[in-house]
Amino acid sequence: MSAEQLRALHRPGHPVVLANAWDAASARAVEAAGFPAVATSSAAVALSLGYADGEATPVEEMLDAVARIARAVDVPVTADLERGYGLPPAQLVERLLATGAVGCNLEDSDPRTKELVDVDGQADFLAAVRAAAGPDVVLNARVDAYIRGVEDPLGVAEERVRRFLAAGADCAYPIMATDIAALAALGPVNVLFTPHTPSLPDLAALNVARISFGDGIHEALTARHARMLAAIADGASPYAE
Repeated sequence: MSAEQLRALHRPGHPVVLANAWDAASARAVEAAGFPAVATSSAAVALSLGYADGEATPVEEMLDAVARIARAVDVPVTADLERGYGLPPAQLVERLLATGAVGCNLEDSDPRTKELVDVDGQADFLAAVRAAAGPDVVLNARVDAYIRGVEDPLGVAEERVRRFLAAGADCAYPIMATDIAALAALGPVNVLFTPHTPSLPDLAALNVARISFGDGIHEALTARHARMLAAIADGASPYAE
């Protein structure tokens, strides 16, 4: 599977919908349901490996998980690589491509301080990743303005979307931007689907290019699993609704 195939799925107004996976089994389920690509969720992968989100997972384990997912399916895979785990751009690209994935998310806040990184530095980082990857990686630049408590998150997000696309990103991802006015202003971006976003058809009408679910599916299944275990512990059937 190629980056060209994944890139072609990003059609403003006809967005690619990505139901994020965290292991080979969940990736196969996504493919079997008819989705044209698989995206990983760093949070869900981390939890499945026994780590917290926020680059607590050793990079070798995260990349090994991505490789298992890529081997399990016959559709393009894009990997959530947080801030890149401290790898230099050329090494990050080399190791990503070695997994078989053809895309990645890279975010613009520090998972340790929870603060946005300098916009110039992030734009330079993305440009270096693009230079190392050429056309072989679909680069999705996450913008964390809405989750880091900044003043005027829309204004900050608009600037960062513009700068990151100019630096070579294929798509920008203002995570947790949910209201219609903001999404209309931000243009053909990646939207995280949550209970608070517009519907899938309404998001398409807003000209977004990509819709993903992050760790939402994993979180819902984990909650369902907990309810089943509680029922068993109480001596009840876990299958009763």
